[in-house]
Amino acid sequence: MIRLSAAIITFNEELNLRRCLLSLQKVADEIVVVDSLSTDATTAIAAEFGAKVVLQPFLGYIEQKNFALSQCSNNWVLSLDADEALTDELANSILAVKNNTNADAYTMSRLTSYCGQWIKHGGWYPDRKVRLFDRTKAQWAGINPHDKIELQSGAKCGLLKGDILHYTYNDLSEHIRQADKFSAIIAGDLYHRGKKTSLLKIVFKPCIRFIRDYIFKSGWMDGYYGFVIAKISAHAVFLREIRLKEHHDKKS
Repeated sequence: MIRLSAAIITFNEELNLRRCLLSLQKVADEIVVVDSLSTDATTAIAAEFGAKVVLQPFLGYIEQKNFALSQCSNNWVLSLDADEALTDELANSILAVKNNTNADAYTMSRLTSYCGQWIKHGGWYPDRKVRLFDRTKAQWAGINPHDKIELQSGAKCGLLKGDILHYTYNDLSEHIRQADKFSAIIAGDLYHRGKKTSLLKIVFKPCIRFIRDYIFKSGWMDGYYGFVIAKISAHAVFLREIRLKEHHDKKS
């Protein structure tokens, strides 16, 4: 049987962390919490569950998660965000992997709760993520804040039954603030990568995003919140593009 470390990065997550840690109890041999100097009870809650708590000022989403991997004692790692939790079905699937590993990494579906409603369309479900992996064959990559696991060439990836439950925004204001924050981070990252935008992209990319999510990915089937999610997502694209233009304008 393989030994498994669970890795979580946190900052002021006292409202979410206990639920996450409870869901990990029967699958994790070690829990590592890398905390970005929280000012609430986050680290105290982690300590209640016997987690290894490492204090690390925030390095960026990708960088912080790779740092968390380096703090794990085991090669096999399950990575969760503090606002996520395992369903019983997924926990049992992970236990089965611990007893009989036949891949180098595993994807799992993520089901999101938005303002108290489970969202199953608009590209939000099954939203499969690689979260269980051999860290000697994987690392966090992507474009901040949208991190993803990147596997080495030739690594084999399997699929697990069960869901990660993602307890996201409790109200619309929280989503709007996050969209604003993330669009600024993405624009800055794109600028440093040499990416450019244009008036056509500023006009049409948000429209394309809304049509994709609301119509082609059936966001309309989630009712009112399906519409709201698609609109905020489109607006975030608009903010990203104008902020990218602003970066270039300041340089010129």
